[in-house]
Formats: sequence, C-alpha cells, structure tokens
Amino acid sequence: MTNHLYDHLLGVRAGEARTFIDVPGAGSIGFDGLHRLAGQVAGALVGMGVQPGDRVALQAEKSPQAVALYLGAVRAGAIFLPLNTGYTPSEIDYFIGNAEPKVFVCDPAKRDALAVSAAAHGARLETLGADGRGSLWETVEASAPDFATVERGADDLAAILYTSGTTGRSKGAMLSHGNLLSNAQVLKDYWRFTDADVLLHALPIYHSHGLFVAINTCLLAGATMIFFPKFDAETVLREMPRATAMMGVPTFYTRLLAAEAFTKDLAGHMRLFISGSAPLLAETHDRFRERTGHAILERYGMTETNMNTSNPYDGERRAGTVGFPLPGVELRVADPESGRILGAGEIGVIEVKGPNVFSGYWRMPEKTAEEFREDGFFITGDLGKVDADGYVTIVGRGKDLVISGGFNVYPKEIEEKIDDLEGVAESAVIGVPHPDFGEGVTAVVVKDGSKDISEDDIAAAIREDLAAFKQPKRIFFVDELPRNTMGKAQKNVLRDRYKDIYEKQ
Repeated sequence: MTNHLYDHLLGVRAGEARTFIDVPGAGSIGFDGLHRLAGQVAGALVGMGVQPGDRVALQAEKSPQAVALYLGAVRAGAIFLPLNTGYTPSEIDYFIGNAEPKVFVCDPAKRDALAVSAAAHGARLETLGADGRGSLWETVEASAPDFATVERGADDLAAILYTSGTTGRSKGAMLSHGNLLSNAQVLKDYWRFTDADVLLHALPIYHSHGLFVAINTCLLAGATMIFFPKFDAETVLREMPRATAMMGVPTFYTRLLAAEAFTKDLAGHMRLFISGSAPLLAETHDRFRERTGHAILERYGMTETNMNTSNPYDGERRAGTVGFPLPGVELRVADPESGRILGAGEIGVIEVKGPNVFSGYWRMPEKTAEEFREDGFFITGDLGKVDADGYVTIVGRGKDLVISGGFNVYPKEIEEKIDDLEGVAESAVIGVPHPDFGEGVTAVVVKDGSKDISEDDIAAAIREDLAAFKQPKRIFFVDELPRNTMGKAQKNVLRDRYKDIYEKQ
C-alpha cells in the first residue's frame, strides 16, 4: 500500500526540477524541492509526536512553507486542519477543542493570544510566519529530507475542513485521501490542465478552493503556480502575461473589470478563467465576456464535496448556471421535506453522490446520518434546479446560509452576538446581492427601548468576537421583524426588502 494522496500528487514528481511555486520577487520552488521539504516537515512532525491519524492544525498566512506543511502532514499520515486566518481566539478555541490536534501552528504575532487555548486542549503550539520563518521552521530545517512516507489508503482521512453549521457551531467535514484525489483527477482532465499551464493563484489556502481545487489539480498536472499572498488587481495584471489560467472568486473578477489596464489584449493569451465559492452575477459574466472575449467558467462545490458541477470546457458556458455534474458525480433535485425526486425545471434541494463526497462530520455521527439519504446521496442544503438541457442552476440555500466573498457565514452565530447586546430585542442576519462579494452580510435589528444604540455601536461591540468576513456590512433598524403564521421571522421578506442596498457602491 502507498500513501494514496501524497504519492499521486507529489511522490511521482520527486525528481522533477521544474518550478511548481513561483512567488513574484521572492523566489521559487520546484517539484523536487517541495518533495524534499515535505519530507523534512513530515520528519519534524513525527519528532513532535504526530502519529498516523493525528490532527495537525494551521492558522497562518499564505506561504510556500504552509503548502509544504499541508503536504508534509499528509506524507506523515496525519490529518491536516487548515483554519481561516480571520478567526478570532474565541473561535479558534472551539476548533482546537473539537479537533484536538497534536500540533497547532499559528502566526508568531498570535502566539500569546492562542497559547492558553492550545495548552488547555493539549496541543503543541508552533509558529510559522508569512515569511516562512518561525519555531516550526527551525525544527523543519534541522530535519532530514529522506522521510519514509507513511502508508495511507483511499479511505483514510487526509483533512478536516470546518464548515458553517446549521445550528450555530461549525462542523468538521472529514475528507479522505480518495475524496481529494478523485476530485483533483477529474478537474485536471475536465479543465484540460497540463504541465504547460501557469496558474494565477491569489486565493487563500485555508479554504477548499485555494488548497484542494487549485493546488491539488496543479500538482497532478505538473503545472506551475504564480503564488500571490493575496489578491491585488495591479499585481495580478502585471503577472498575467506569464500565465495561462486563473481560479478566483467573483470578487476577483469584479476588481479586474474595475481596472483600466485589464484589456482584451492583456487577457487574450489566457486559456481559462474559473470562478467559484460564491455566485457569479450574470452581469459580471456578460461584462467580462464583452471586455475580454473570455467566458468565465463557473462551477459549484462545497466544503463537504469539493467540486460537484462545472460549466463545460468546450461548449456553452451559461451565465447564471454552474453547468453539468462532473464525471463520476451523480446529482439530483429532491423535495426537501419528502425526498421525492423532482423533474426538469422544478426547484428543490440538490443532492449529490460520488467519490468526492466526504465521509461525515467529525465526532457528529447523528448529524452525519441526518445529512445523507438511505441510498447514499448527500443532502447539500442548496436549492436549485436542472433545466431541460441538463444545466444546473443554484437558486438559493436552505437554512439561510450566507456566502460572502467565498466564505460561509451562518447567521445564527452573528444573531446571538447582536441579541446579547443591551438595547437589542432581536435580530435577523441575511445575505443580499453584493457586486463585489456575491452576498453582503446584513443585519436587521429590533431595539428593546432600554438603550439608544446605533449601527456603529453594534458594529464596534461585535468586532472582536467575529472574523471580519462575518461582520455585517450594514445594520438596519426596524420596529418589528416580518413573521409568518407560525411566528417565524420571514428572512425571504427581508432579503427582498434590502436586495438593492449594495447596488452602485
């Protein structure tokens, strides 16, 4: 038996000196160099007591060393746990307590703030900065590169990614070696990635999109990545002449369109632009095509499944749709209550089944059972339809999940913070169309009369407890929330009422 994921991603390219990661102005690393580095990381982790099946958590800025940590953890047989760099110490405390990692790696600047949580949950705390330095790297550099890769099968876990829960706290989606490898293999072929490709990589790597979709696909194809710490339109445009492809969230494309330097001539040599993680507005799709001649390829995935559907590489890429089910993925639309399978054009909950679908939620067997049908289909919670031509369209999300800038935001967590404030009777948090972020997190608040509070007061009060992407972009006050006959707040009414607030901003 081999290490199912690692051997396919990087083990087979151990002797290739070609560049894999190119950081503009800061050097590059080849496939062979990354393989040796992953061996050093794996050795360092084992020296810290990490055994197969142990979790290795990371909350640090994007860097080639962070990529090496992911691959080294997999090579050591561990389960990699990437965490959003925007999470606050109180949020991190939950994740560390739930996953119980053997090693937790954080930014050096956050060490003091996170030390108590790490110690309380028995995690060894190490540091890794955006410059690739830190206590972890001191140990890595002292380790030998000739590590004997730990055997892992297709069903063994490779990663846990936390996703917004349906009742407050996040759930850890357990992703196996087989889940990640099968999806990357399909994407490489479906999107025609080869060793001639150069990908513009400006995505975060604590998210499925930037970590598994982009990096795993490029590793399998032998492609090169131009690796940016974050998205900056000017920098991306400067490097675009060297690239052939780009993966991004809708925000990237709206910001490129806002730049005068982004012309048809500049983008003419590009092979492919891919968008995901949030809905791409049809208007953005149309404007992009008019400006560049390229039709953005939109696809649809989830933390629990990686990619499920994609618009075609050849053929019509329809604005407002997410294309067809990927090879090997079964997709159907069902009535949310009865489970009855619906026909073409009927709106219901999307359900999927395939080798990409996760094995369940970490330490939540009852929740896992609730989210799967008896025949093995996963209930995504996303509402959609399939048209007569087979194109899938996402029309909304069950359980009021908001996706802002590609990140999942569950309203209940924010509502609880707002409702606890003096002067607040109740609140409702919704997502409404936003030209830059896909959806803007928006709060609607009812005062209780005990204290006069403003939008700024509420924003300031919750700022320290919530990651920036969860914080409402606007807060509105109403006398009462609209309710149905059962007394439930009608968020659909609120979404309609505030649907135009972010236009022309």
